[in-house]
Amino acid sequence: MRDQLSQSSRQLAIIIPCYNESLTIGKVVRDFRSVLPHGVVFVYDNNSQDDTASRAREAGAIVQIERHRGKGNVVRRMFAEIDADVYVLVDGDDTYDPASAAIAVSKLLEEGLDFINVARQPLVTSAYRFGHAFGNKLLTSLVRIIFGSEFNDMLSGLKIFSRRFVKSFPGISRGFEIETELTIHALELRMPVYEFEAPFRTRAEGSVSKLKTFGDGLRILGTIVRLIRHERPLNFYGTIGLASIAAAVLLSVPLVVTFFETGLVPRVPTAILAVGLVLVGSQSIAVAAVLDTVTRSRQEIKRLAYLQTSGPIKNCGASWPSQNVC
Repeated sequence: MRDQLSQSSRQLAIIIPCYNESLTIGKVVRDFRSVLPHGVVFVYDNNSQDDTASRAREAGAIVQIERHRGKGNVVRRMFAEIDADVYVLVDGDDTYDPASAAIAVSKLLEEGLDFINVARQPLVTSAYRFGHAFGNKLLTSLVRIIFGSEFNDMLSGLKIFSRRFVKSFPGISRGFEIETELTIHALELRMPVYEFEAPFRTRAEGSVSKLKTFGDGLRILGTIVRLIRHERPLNFYGTIGLASIAAAVLLSVPLVVTFFETGLVPRVPTAILAVGLVLVGSQSIAVAAVLDTVTRSRQEIKRLAYLQTSGPIKNCGASWPSQNVC
């Protein structure tokens, strides 16, 4: 495995995480090898119960088994083990257009980008289930509001990365939340990014999506909240603090009015609650200020680590074969 990886060093890697995709994985590997002939295809089988691994190997892919279930676990291992200049991440369900990946690779190299997201344009209505489409739009919109995203299809399974994106990505998520984490990583480090639409096909008959609309949707939402807490602590804890203080003020108004009228505080429990809310609010704001300073320092360290890795080769450069996708 190490010898095979070293042979692909400083080149193009097509990385495909898979779970029970024996019906389509062979075709995906052959199609991407056809449009990106100088790329090396790596299939990481996520402990499938069918013959996904053997089908991928027969089609010419380098196959590795990742036994920890979840797309995030697979992507994290891929990023750690595979060394290349450019990475094409695609699902193994044969719904993404290989020609679009070739276009994206060329654009990434020509413009020196770090991340290209290929947004899905369904060829038929049935290609994109309503629940998935609605959830994707809702979660993508939430990220756009909070992190200023330029993307319209955050959960697309076809993405292209530069080497320095991959080698600076911490990869914490375990499942389908990895798509959200990838997007926010690019936005937080202010990387040069791009998105364009490409055809999205329906799944082959007998092939079933592994994404669970509600379960995975809630996990993705939880990931967004966690990332807001980590990357926007001033907004997160500051909002909690201000809300607590505002609630305390509302509770205190009738108490103050009664005190000035009678000189008494008849509702002692309410008064204690208001004081408690003020204390909680003040502490939340203080914590927000401290964590914001820590977060800024952490982001500076992450960006320095990102800059220490070589970036994409603009206009392909001399180190790439002259007959490749460039």
